[in-house]
Amino acid sequence: MLTSTTPTIAGREITETLGVVTGEAIVGANIFRDLLAGITDIVGGRSRAYESALRDAREIALKEMGEEAHAMGGNAVVGVDLDYETLGSGSMLMVTATGTAVRLA
Repeated sequence: MLTSTTPTIAGREITETLGVVTGEAIVGANIFRDLLAGITDIVGGRSRAYESALRDAREIALKEMGEEAHAMGGNAVVGVDLDYETLGSGSMLMVTATGTAVRLA
């Protein structure tokens, strides 16, 4: 499934716009990950545990969005937007992917 944050796919003609598609992923930030992130905050550096959780959630959200577009008969999603939120006093991470399913020539 081709995806793009732009409204078109370079070199390809959109022959049909099928509608808005979304994908969501919510992952828990467990106590072990929180502890590691806290230590990283104190000593500095990147929190690889949270980065990994966000990466996994983003991939799930994009995959679900692509599957929804495919079910509508699309072969691409344009105008993709990713949103990140925390839920439940920061113990859950949510990633939402939204775009427009299209059929390309």
